[in-house]
Amino acid sequence: MARRAGANPENGPLMHGVALVTGGSRGIGRAIALRLARLGSAVAICARDTEALESTAAELRKLTPRVFSRPADVSCSKDVSDVVAETETVLGSITVLVNNAGIGLFGPAHEQSEADWEHVLNTNLKSIFLMSRAVVPSMIRLGAGDIINIGSLAGHNTFSGGGLYCASKWGVHGLSACMAEDLRNHGIRVSVICPGSVVTEFSGRGSKDPSKALSPDDVAHAVAALVTQSPKSFISEVQLRPLRKP
Repeated sequence: MARRAGANPENGPLMHGVALVTGGSRGIGRAIALRLARLGSAVAICARDTEALESTAAELRKLTPRVFSRPADVSCSKDVSDVVAETETVLGSITVLVNNAGIGLFGPAHEQSEADWEHVLNTNLKSIFLMSRAVVPSMIRLGAGDIINIGSLAGHNTFSGGGLYCASKWGVHGLSACMAEDLRNHGIRVSVICPGSVVTEFSGRGSKDPSKALSPDDVAHAVAALVTQSPKSFISEVQLRPLRKP
């Protein structure tokens, strides 16, 4: 079970863990990073926005001194390798990886450019491949680990103007399921969280009514549930919806 927000991180269930959260500077990623710190984990975050990254790192340091942050483009293999290597040097072997970085670009697929396609697919899908590939070897040596990929209900459903975004999120779902089969015998749990509409700065399809949408903390709570799951089982997928339909 997730601990109360006011609990002592030094005695938390993840007190010996090291978590890396991509897109960790704001929104869902920020909420996840803070929740993992409250559970006792050391936390590394990476993102493109240096100013927002430093702001979130400062908040994390109020919870734990074991914090590392680094600007990075997680669709770039060198940046990914550097983030993982530096995290492990500063904090130790990564035990929890949350692939959260993502973007949205909407409109009819036939009106999008090749550059648009590459930007969305590289950020939302290729980054998960690159980051997981970099982290898995040390998890295999440890014989344990959690990889949590933040997908979307758009990975199950289609809608007008969602061609690029849905393609990326359907890919996240397929990649996650295959990774789970590849890695479960190594003691590594791979899960995908598929949220519905979340109130963040994310460039979605329009404004959201906060009373009828998820909050970043709702997604962070789901992450906490996954990483504190009984060690002999794992939840392969979480579909997370607002209680009230928008």
